[in-house]
Amino acid sequence: MSRNFLVLSLLCLVLASSCISRKQITYLQQGDEDLTDSLISLQKLQEPYRVQINDLLSIRVKALDQELVSIFNPVTDANATATTEESAYFDGYKVDRQGEIRIPNLGKIKVIGLTLEEIEQLVEKELLDKSFKEEANLYVTVRLPGIRYTTLGEFGSQGGQVFYRPEVTLTEAVANAGGFNLTGDMRNLVILRQYPDGKRIHHVDMTSIDAINSPYYYIQPNDVLIANPLPQKTLGLGENAFSTITSLIGIITTFSILFIRFN
Repeated sequence: MSRNFLVLSLLCLVLASSCISRKQITYLQQGDEDLTDSLISLQKLQEPYRVQINDLLSIRVKALDQELVSIFNPVTDANATATTEESAYFDGYKVDRQGEIRIPNLGKIKVIGLTLEEIEQLVEKELLDKSFKEEANLYVTVRLPGIRYTTLGEFGSQGGQVFYRPEVTLTEAVANAGGFNLTGDMRNLVILRQYPDGKRIHHVDMTSIDAINSPYYYIQPNDVLIANPLPQKTLGLGENAFSTITSLIGIITTFSILFIRFN
């Protein structure tokens, strides 16, 4: 009797350790107490992105006479709206180690730590002070050539990802990477983010509805998203848990029969 109890206890332990609960793999849960439709207040906590060293900027200048500002627009008329990473690599304005960009006729302008809107205002002011009059009706736009980020760990796809949009949420970024694998720890999405003073690590629970009000819910350029594995994967279980458990049951049953027969 004691032997059978020991075998049964061991089997239950193996089964329990291999289970991945529904709550571990469900996005943005509201809680069991409220399963009805509800309006969730979204607090937009995303701060404007501030330019950092090595950023690439796409800058365009428009005026009543477009020929007068053609020198400031590196793209051709045939591809006048090009703002992709590829075009920015060759024609964009890179922020150097001193936090400056170099613009024709204006020289170097310090942009480190400024928002895109602040850079637009600064470039327009410099152009009006040095090259144009108010009558030129200048219009300056500054954009990032896409939001590039990297995914590592338990995602459907790993590596560099890019969005050609001004704002991207964590849910969109994760979905673009194929979502979490079954063995990915959704309760602890790790975000490695670059700041002027260095890199910082943030954590977001993607199984909680509170994630949408996290100050890190909107990703920033050069973010690294890391999905660490659940303990089940470390144990060799998880996505192939059923076949693993079946094999273990067979092994345990075989050893139990042999143990009981020869003792």
